This record gives sequence, structure tokens and C-alpha cells, in this order.
Amino acid sequence: MLTVNGVTKKYKKFLANDNLSFTIADGEIGILLGPNGAGKSTIIKSIAGLLRYEGDIEINGIDNHELEAKKMLGYIPEMPALYDTLTIDEHLEFVRRAYKVEDTGIKEKLLERFELTDKRKKMGKELSKGMQQKVSICCALIHDPKVVIFDEPMVGLDPHAIKELKALFQELKAEGKTVLISTHMIDTIEDYWDVAHIMMNGKIAATKHNRPGSADEKSLDELFFQITEGSAAASTAAKKSEEEEA
Repeated sequence: MLTVNGVTKKYKKFLANDNLSFTIADGEIGILLGPNGAGKSTIIKSIAGLLRYEGDIEINGIDNHELEAKKMLGYIPEMPALYDTLTIDEHLEFVRRAYKVEDTGIKEKLLERFELTDKRKKMGKELSKGMQQKVSICCALIHDPKVVIFDEPMVGLDPHAIKELKALFQELKAEGKTVLISTHMIDTIEDYWDVAHIMMNGKIAATKHNRPGSADEKSLDELFFQITEGSAAASTAAKKSEEEEA
């Protein structure tokens, strides 16, 4: 389970996250939706323990800064951060040993699944963006985390990798894992999510659960565009009003 409670993050005077609170339960896939600059990556990095913030974040009831919480977390960043002179094989081996995971064959399975077996001797600096993303996914999963967070995971991936990643989301859910996916591309998430939080200007503007509702209930697409386009229109109108007053 992932619990975010009253998280606020400022960059000097800029309020990137404004008192965010949400929970993703075991066996659930949660989605953070919103345009670029909505604050999605900031909260993802906060969950991963990469940023200082106000508020509380817990991984299965443990503060995310604690070592036990970090052992249960898998993080796939938007921009892969690989070592230039380590091979693909060495990246996975490094992470496996860091987490003290026994060599049960999981590395080979991940390499095969994401079509990296024949490229395992290539160094980080030799890899394309898509291949780096695949390696990043494999590294995040090798220790069998209980909570997995993805920040724009499909950017740069080829069709096969996207297909495998979508299947992986479903498998993690079936295994009772907690999954959180941040994206601005609503068409990539299809219908496998359980709860979606739409973010605007550092806040959660709306939350929608993926369950049968009333006939007049808005779809996720409709709700998303109503919020994002409505906010954009309101911002434009406010700016025009300020200019006319000036």
C-alpha cells in the first residue's frame, strides 16, 4: 500500500505540490494524470525519497525514508539514469547484489522479456533511450518490490516493450502489488487502472474510480479534458482581464 498524506513541495516560491493526499491499496493500479507541469513528477520523486517535502509518505505503513520501505519500493524514472561504462548485465547484477537478492533466474527472465538478452554486453552509453528505459524497468523489478511507481514509463519504448509493460501492470496487480503510474498521455493507459487522480497546478483536481457507475457519469477522457481545457480557458480569460484592466 502507498499512502500520501498532506504532501507539499515548494521550489523557492513555486508551489509544485499543494497538500496532496491519496492512497493506492494492495492489488490496485493508480494513475496520476495531468499536463506537463501539473506536479506529477514532483510527487513521484518525493515518494521515491529523492526530494525533501512537508507531509507524510508511507510504503506499507513505513515512512518512505526508512530502509525497510526502500526495500519494498521499485522506481522507474522518466529519464533513465544508467552508468555509462556498465553493461546491461552489470546494471542488473549491481542492483541484485545491492538488494541482496538470490540469483533465482529473475535477471534472465527480465532480460528475455524485454528483448535484452542479446544486448546484455552493451554499455549504458551505447544504448538508445528506449533500451535505457527497458534496463531501468528491469533494474526496478529485480528485487520483487511490493510498491512500484512509474514516471512516464512508455516514452521511447517500441511496440513490443509497450505490450510487455502493459501485461506487466496486470501481472503486478494480480500479485497484489501496488502500482502507481504517472503520465500525461491518457490514451496509453487504456482500461486497466483502478483509480485515477487528475492533477492541475500541483493539486488533485478530481479523482475517478474505474467501476460501473450511473449512465450520466463522465468517462475518464471527458473528465480529464473538462478539467485541463477548462483550466486553460479560465487562465486565458483571467490573463485577458488583467491586460484590459492595465
